[in-house]
Amino acid sequence: MTPEQADSLRATLLTQRVAALGTLHDAQPFVSMVPYALVAGGAGLVIHVSQLAAHTRDMQLHPQVSMLVMAPPTAGTPPQALPRVTIQGEAERLAEDDALYPAARAAYLERFADSAPMFGFGDFSLFVIRPVSLRLVGGFAQARTLGPDDLVAALAEAGGQR
Repeated sequence: MTPEQADSLRATLLTQRVAALGTLHDAQPFVSMVPYALVAGGAGLVIHVSQLAAHTRDMQLHPQVSMLVMAPPTAGTPPQALPRVTIQGEAERLAEDDALYPAARAAYLERFADSAPMFGFGDFSLFVIRPVSLRLVGGFAQARTLGPDDLVAALAEAGGQR
């Protein structure tokens, strides 16, 4: 991964707060919107979801998911040239006694402090999306497939994650 690609990956994931989450729902593709945070050390992306949501049940039945994070549109930039990253990953519900839970919860609340009351609701859970592969598109003819270690390295260069 080039320094420019690492910058693009880091900037996209750190500046955006919402992803499109793709799950398998009743044997059909299903896409929903989820706020996300990054787990310290590049361990993955964390989402806080309700058991009432279709995507939560989908992840429990089929943990293979895909997430798309895209840079916002800018004047004069064609939509196809917008930087974006697609993350293929495994979704795992984090139990409160899981070693990663405190860091995941802290990362999520750092980004979404107003969601703190939802941690008291019994139907909400934290899930970590552990990347298996990433497809970074920096614009026209700037696509590259990356691995989880590339994500860790790119985020480490930022000196910390949000």
